[in-house]
Amino acid sequence: MRVVVQRSKEAKVVVDKQVVGQIDRGLMLLVGVTHEDTEQDVNWLADKIAGLRIFEDEAEKMNLSVQDIQGSILSVSQFTLYGDCRSGKRPSFTSAARPDKAELLYEQFNQRLRSHGLRVETGVFGANMDVTFTNWGPVTLLLDSPPRS
Repeated sequence: MRVVVQRSKEAKVVVDKQVVGQIDRGLMLLVGVTHEDTEQDVNWLADKIAGLRIFEDEAEKMNLSVQDIQGSILSVSQFTLYGDCRSGKRPSFTSAARPDKAELLYEQFNQRLRSHGLRVETGVFGANMDVTFTNWGPVTLLLDSPPRS
């Protein structure tokens, strides 16, 4: 599982000219699922993100999590995170999970974030979405679930 984590001052997602998810300060997440991902990956990443200390404290050090600042999360499913551009000019998306599996794990991921007391807004799975946000910092991190042995 792969998540692009972006510290955000504000974010929203629009589908068919309707705002379907919107937050003020918090985290903008782009979430990708691959074939081998399981609930273990979902839980590990959601727990990591909920406690990730990337917001500044009074001393301007990154010591606070989204929970600490009482921020929100905008989570958007993004199968293109598993696009492979190594061959040719058009990305291959064969590493992305099939939609039925990806949607199930994406929903479990969002629910796990909510279990931490976080307000989680989402896009619409599989829809053509317009996502806008203000990257705060900017701070952008790429998180992958840990490899299994």
